[in-house]
Amino acid sequence: MLTVLVADDEKSMQEFFEVMLTREGYQVALASTAEEAIAKIEKLGIDLVITDINMPKSTGMAVLQKSTEVDPDVPVIMITAFASTDTAVEAMKLGAYDYITKPFRVDEIKLVIAKALERRVDKNELRRLKDEVSRSYSLGNIIGKSEKMQELFRMIRKVAASSSTVLVTGESGTGKELVARAIHSHSTRGKMPFLSINCGAMPEQLLESELFGHQKGSFTGAHTDKRGLLEVADGGTFLMDEVGEAPLSVQVKMLRMLQEREFKRVGGIRDVKVDVRMIAATNQDLPELIKKGRFREDLYYRLNIIPISIPPLRERKEDIPLLVSRFIDKFSKEAGKPGMTITGKAMERLENNSWRGNVRELENIIERSVVLCGGLKITEDSLPEEFLEESQDAAHSLIQEDGVDLEGKLFSIEKEYLEESLKKTGGKKKEAAKLLKMSFRSFRYKIKKHGIISQDKNEIDED
Repeated sequence: MLTVLVADDEKSMQEFFEVMLTREGYQVALASTAEEAIAKIEKLGIDLVITDINMPKSTGMAVLQKSTEVDPDVPVIMITAFASTDTAVEAMKLGAYDYITKPFRVDEIKLVIAKALERRVDKNELRRLKDEVSRSYSLGNIIGKSEKMQELFRMIRKVAASSSTVLVTGESGTGKELVARAIHSHSTRGKMPFLSINCGAMPEQLLESELFGHQKGSFTGAHTDKRGLLEVADGGTFLMDEVGEAPLSVQVKMLRMLQEREFKRVGGIRDVKVDVRMIAATNQDLPELIKKGRFREDLYYRLNIIPISIPPLRERKEDIPLLVSRFIDKFSKEAGKPGMTITGKAMERLENNSWRGNVRELENIIERSVVLCGGLKITEDSLPEEFLEESQDAAHSLIQEDGVDLEGKLFSIEKEYLEESLKKTGGKKKEAAKLLKMSFRSFRYKIKKHGIISQDKNEIDED
């Protein structure tokens, strides 16, 4: 139950708020002075403060300052009979949630209180999610409380203890590089370099030069000797991202490097020895590429010593609130909007989406929503229009991404119709059977199958 502290030196105002707030389902704490209110703020777990500005000895401003000091997320509503623009501005600068003048309408104050407490609940939920993430559900920058992600965390910790080559697979946007970095940071090589290259992002000659380095004069533009990234990463970890895009000529040299832990620079004659932990990542089906002659089978077996598969976001939707919390916190600080929250309906939309772009798509949508949101709360209207259309289509689809239990669904629907027919007929089974246009014998068989008991105890079960 949420607790509201009312600080006012007028007994009648205390009684008014106590009756109104109790009826609304809140627990109420009362104070007649600022000093009494401050003592209760320090002692009790307060969710909302309603304080009069003008009170004996100390003012409501002191209550506001103390509340903000104890817990800046607790909203404070200031009330006064003496309206002053300067006082209102000062209160808002000090962090007041709202400023209301007496006399006020009951429905007006109820609405302000409801919105303030809704904001408090949202912030509490975000804080809880952050605590969960930091306590149990993160490994490096990877987040997940689902069993699939917990299994991934366990695998990363096991793999990190060795120097074996790892092949990380997963759809685009699932976080393959984050997994590679987590393996590196939890290994004995964690203080050594972590370097990576995207094999599909550059032409063949440049890729070979970046990986292995080159000798001066080995090709046009090679004016000096250059160390390759594999040489620079000596003692650390190297990630070959999108390894399925690597040209066959580069694959040959990579195979030798993995076998012998040495290679030659482009145009060089001397072997360069390296001690590098190799991690490869891809969103492609490498066995299928092997069949098409686009990937070497011997290299695949060298890379696939320890396979790690990252589940797509649609298979771990229970992780979405944690991810949303992390991204809101990150982007709201960058946008100068700290303390942003998200409504339950907006979160529901996010949870129901198919997420073909996985975590990267979710991150992009949250960043866009934070930047374009006019207030401090992400609502359904704050989400991109194309996303809303896509999630609406997904919600109305009969078969979701993870499939559907047709037999279970039909069983549940049948039971609902049987129960509804009995309810409409007051438990009379023969009349219920007629409503469903079926024989009494079939009806009786089905309610027994579903374990439904008729309320009409006097009815004789006869055909």
